[in-house]
Amino acid sequence: MKRIFIYDTTLRDGSQGEGINFSLQDKLNITRRLDELGVDFIEGGYPLSNPKDFEYFHEVKKLALKHSRVAAFGMTRRKGVHPSQDTCLKALLEAETALVTLVGKTWDLHVIEILGTTLEENLAMIRDSVSYCREQGREVFYDAEHFFDGFKANGDYALATMKAAEEAGASAVILCDTNGGSLPGEIAAGVTAVRAALKPATQIGIHCHNDCDLAVANSLQGVISGATQVQGTINGIGERCGNADLVSVVANLALKQGYQALGSQCVRALTQISRYVYETANMNFRTSQPFVGSSAFAHKGGMHTHAVAKVSRSYEHVDPALVGNERRILLSELSGHATILKKTAKFDLHGDRALMTKILQQVQDLENAGYEFEAAEASFDLLVRKAAGIYQPLFQRLSYRVNIEAGRDGVPVTQASVKIRHGDQEEHTVSEGDGPVNALDGALRKALVPHFKNLEDLQLADYKVRVVNARAGTAARVRVVIESHDKRDVWATVGVSENIVEASWLALIDSIEYKLIKDRDQGR
Repeated sequence: MKRIFIYDTTLRDGSQGEGINFSLQDKLNITRRLDELGVDFIEGGYPLSNPKDFEYFHEVKKLALKHSRVAAFGMTRRKGVHPSQDTCLKALLEAETALVTLVGKTWDLHVIEILGTTLEENLAMIRDSVSYCREQGREVFYDAEHFFDGFKANGDYALATMKAAEEAGASAVILCDTNGGSLPGEIAAGVTAVRAALKPATQIGIHCHNDCDLAVANSLQGVISGATQVQGTINGIGERCGNADLVSVVANLALKQGYQALGSQCVRALTQISRYVYETANMNFRTSQPFVGSSAFAHKGGMHTHAVAKVSRSYEHVDPALVGNERRILLSELSGHATILKKTAKFDLHGDRALMTKILQQVQDLENAGYEFEAAEASFDLLVRKAAGIYQPLFQRLSYRVNIEAGRDGVPVTQASVKIRHGDQEEHTVSEGDGPVNALDGALRKALVPHFKNLEDLQLADYKVRVVNARAGTAARVRVVIESHDKRDVWATVGVSENIVEASWLALIDSIEYKLIKDRDQGR
């Protein structure tokens, strides 16, 4: 299999995305995870841009990386400045990485109108910078910024910049679609021309941005045309519309085209690394993200679910397990008996068709009232247990009360009281919180944790509210979905009511009951 090298720039290019800010520890943790994934090169940042990036290169040396090589990123020397006196190159070398990535200008527009210099001086800036870093014992990758725009505007000059970097000692030249405006045919033409112009030993890389929603497609086209290195970010995060999503790039290269990109077992970790970076960046998962999104292998229509249960490839282009994901069968009014059979397999109820019909009818009736079980499978689990007569509550809820008062300073104070019964013992607890849901959660925990210590690791991760029948105005029903997790699992529950507090209470109770029943069934 042909080897394709993966160069990750999540920590530099990815961090330029709107709303993304990695701490130093975040960057080190992501570096460790990328190394475990088998990424070949990790671009740590631009050491001159801020103290955090400079400190990163000091701290990353302490990590015992097993596979990845860390690269420091910087620019070619400034016009009229000797490389030894250039502050950027000095900082780049002080990062003490064995590999440095230099970015230079390829588009004559940028050379003349942005840098304000001559085409010849720009070639000298490239040669001097690459050769100086080589003299200091560094391997050099050369990033040709705006290559494809430059190639269209002045192809001869764009190729001249490539040759200048190669002649000065760059081991790889990376063709950048910096504006993200190129089409696959233009990528093919550019990569093919560079491959023909350079020596066979010089690696060609491809670095695409996603402004036309083509970064992954363009990266794959680059490989087909001769590139052996792909640059991008995990989940495609980055400035403007982002970068090429390495998750999709690697999955397509390895599973669709037969290239060696990471190890075969590492591809199975793509879902895990995707979600880890989302969590670290404090971003919501993109449910429709190809290969690794929670909806990537989710089936809803009855015809689809029936077919995929028989032959999975009938509606799935790859086995979800190959990328560490899983198949999901969604519950809705569109579901048929096959879906209910699939979703209730663990309860061993297949022989009871009347029960399947009962459950399906309840799902359809509840969804008509505003419930939605697609994103609340824990509530569906409890519904099945109740319909089948195997539901055994571990506590009894008696009553709850929520009171909101504005203090003298006008700041509202929320207090909730809860009554529950566990066996013969009745608990009545009170808690204040930041809003009614937080207060109810606190009161419930006070009442239940003395009896169920495992609730201590339960956390509420997300809370979503949606109006179901907006035309009813302030009397409209609302649907509340609560996402919860513990150290092992993630689940979601749903509640619907005209009263937002009651809807929240129903979803909250379901979450706690599911946690207790799940742990009991698993012997915890």
